[in-house]
Amino acid sequence: MGNGHAQCRHLGQIAHFFEGVCFGLFLSMSIVTVQLGQCGNQIGFEVFDALFNDSHCPRGLCSKKENEAYQASCKERFFSEEENGVPLARAVLVDMEPKVINQTLSKAARSGRWKYGQHSCFCQKQGSGNNWAYGYSVHGPRHEESIMNLIRKEVEKCDSLSGFFIIMSMAGGTGSGLGAFVTQNLQDQYSSALKMNQIIWPYGTGEVIVQNYNSILTLSHLYRSSDALLVHENDAVHKICAKLMNIKQISFCDINQVLAHQLGSVFQPTYSGEGSFHYRRNPLGDLMENLVPHPEFKMLGVRNIPQMSENSLAYSTFTWAGLLKHLRQMLISNAKMEEGIDWQVRPPLSGLPPLGKMSVNREIHFNTSIANLVILRGKDAHSADVGAFKDPALYTSWLEPVHAFNVWKTQRAFRKYERSAALVSNSQSLVKPLDRIVGKAWNMFASRAYLHQYTKFGIEEEDFLDSFTLLEQVIASYCNL
Repeated sequence: MGNGHAQCRHLGQIAHFFEGVCFGLFLSMSIVTVQLGQCGNQIGFEVFDALFNDSHCPRGLCSKKENEAYQASCKERFFSEEENGVPLARAVLVDMEPKVINQTLSKAARSGRWKYGQHSCFCQKQGSGNNWAYGYSVHGPRHEESIMNLIRKEVEKCDSLSGFFIIMSMAGGTGSGLGAFVTQNLQDQYSSALKMNQIIWPYGTGEVIVQNYNSILTLSHLYRSSDALLVHENDAVHKICAKLMNIKQISFCDINQVLAHQLGSVFQPTYSGEGSFHYRRNPLGDLMENLVPHPEFKMLGVRNIPQMSENSLAYSTFTWAGLLKHLRQMLISNAKMEEGIDWQVRPPLSGLPPLGKMSVNREIHFNTSIANLVILRGKDAHSADVGAFKDPALYTSWLEPVHAFNVWKTQRAFRKYERSAALVSNSQSLVKPLDRIVGKAWNMFASRAYLHQYTKFGIEEEDFLDSFTLLEQVIASYCNL
């Protein structure tokens, strides 16, 4: 034991010595991103582009030394230095059709700022036809060795691996079915590395007739093999594009840029503690530790404030007090953006039964949290008061706010926002959409609609029933918070 303490003290001294010399580079752990299917590859590109552009943003509103440390930390996390000084994304791209991967590779190369490795892609000529079973049972086993080899090569380039960030949709075939298969393999082969799946929740109206089947199969499988599911709902992001970004004709590219902005605001470097100017070395591990205290609860959502078009930004000023007041109300009223927040929703008074706890369908429903992480970036972030997020009424009774709430900060501004805040929360906010998807899938299953498309590839009724059972249990656990 004594030895360990001496070692820690020694490391502390070295760290102190390196304070100005890019501490991020000294100890930052890397994340390998796996982009799956059309959706995963298109979003993956936007995420790396957002990370790179932000870290090379000339006006980070901080000292040159701080900016260099921030850049070095971001680079070590997401990029490896390779060809002719152009950083390579630490990523593996997988799709069963070549079109999107080819577009993604050339788009990155054209930017001239960063690119994907030449040998980091796997694609085939035939897609999965929106069939989860085909992605999982046919493409998965058939291409397992090639895909896992690419991932292994990417892992070997990391001095220190924090874990995997897996980007996928849950409604189609390749991203969802193959994504679930690959995640399971990562769990088997890299059991000590963390796995976070970023999942795109389909539009309620739906583009694919069997999307609810695909979704419940994806979610139930990921619940067994992933450490955390970071969920983005297409409907919510669409509203942000329309109402906050003032985009008239919304494209997938617009939606993906909003997603990338939100993910960047979570994953870019922050200081490791109060009063520290060293960047956090293991963001994925810290996220899990702060937000997933129990394996029954692993669904996370992200909210950002402010989010607006560049034109509006020029005329706007924000205070930390204003931003945090809105962000807290967004959390408790389960609003995904600052416009149209319901200010009537209040935390339940202690001792009184809270409103709406009894049913999934109550309209005024206070959104109870298990854990929240607030990330503040920009001017005077150290002086922002986050006390309102420490109110025990916000949390489940079995976790004290001291364990349920964390705040990460950096003076370094994100993108063009002088002050911005992100909130990653593990709360009841996905109960309704999950209940809706399970209900729709059950109605189809009860009438045996489209089941033959799955059974012919080895996904039996028993597999569906297992998925329903697991997800009903997840819904019940979140409802009973």
